[in-house]
Formats: sequence, C-alpha cells, structure tokens
Amino acid sequence: MRILYLFATFFKIGLFSIGGGLATLPFLLELADRSDWLTREMIGNMLAVAQSLPGPVGANLSAYTGFHYAWIPGSYTAVISLTIPSIIIILMVVRMLKSFKESVVVKNLFSGFRPAAAGLLSAAAFAAISLSLWNAAAPVWYELLRWKETLIFLMIFILLCKFKKHPIVYILIAGAAGLILKL
Repeated sequence: MRILYLFATFFKIGLFSIGGGLATLPFLLELADRSDWLTREMIGNMLAVAQSLPGPVGANLSAYTGFHYAWIPGSYTAVISLTIPSIIIILMVVRMLKSFKESVVVKNLFSGFRPAAAGLLSAAAFAAISLSLWNAAAPVWYELLRWKETLIFLMIFILLCKFKKHPIVYILIAGAAGLILKL
C-alpha cells in the first residue's frame, strides 16, 4: 500500500511539475505539510544533496524521498512514477507537433506554459531560499535569520554574478565556507 501511495503521489508530481526538477519542490513542501514522515527541514537537506549530485534534481529529490519512505523499492517507485508522465507527454507532444507544427493554437499553448514554468521555478527558488536562510523554529525574532547561511548565500550570489565559473566551483566554495563557519 505504501508503494502504491508513493507511486500515485510522484506520478501526480511528475504530471504537474512543469519547468523541470526544481518545479517539484512546491509539491514536496506541500507533501511535507500534510505528512508525518517528511519535514521541510528534510527537504532543505535533500535539496542541498540533490543539487550537488549529478543527474536531474527532480529525480534525485524523488529518489531520496522514496528511499526515506519505503527504502530501495520506494526510491525506484518514486523515480519511475515521477518520470512516466514526462515520457508519455513528450511522446504525445512529438506526435502532435509533427501534424500541428504551424498551428496558432499550439504556439499559444506553449506561450502559456512558459510563464507557468517561470512561476513554478520562482516558487521553488523562494522555497529553497527560505528553507536555507530562515529558521522558523527560532524562539525569538532576532534568531530567525540564519546569518552564517545568509553570508554564504550572498557570497555565492555575488561570485556567480561577477564570475562565470562552473557550478562545481561554487559548490566547493560553499562547502569550504560551511566547514570554516562550522554550520
């Protein structure tokens, strides 16, 4: 029954997370809010690991979540059920686009998908920032902002804007900063 629940949950996430792997984040946060086996803090940790591992972020997040919920069968179930909708949709779109290549309706449909993807990715970015920099469990207001994490965030953001290096460089810098600041 757990595997079936996991399959249905991640199939739904895969079906509606337009915009790629990070677009799964709002769905996972909603899952954390309504479940007792997943927390927002766990999702923040999962996101950090998923971002630094090779492969699609959505698949990494689903594999971690599935593993936490139902071990190895859960991990495989979550990844497979997350990707099945994409495979089906892509096969349908390719078939349709061949016959409706110049259709105004199809062009307008895709014009509507772009802002939806941007909205989902923006929500994911906001969620990732708040999970990383905001401590909702802090007892007093002045402890709400995680200042060490905020310092690393600002440092990486400035470096990214100023220097166009490979992302692994920034991951290594952030890891070293975390060791130095003893997070």
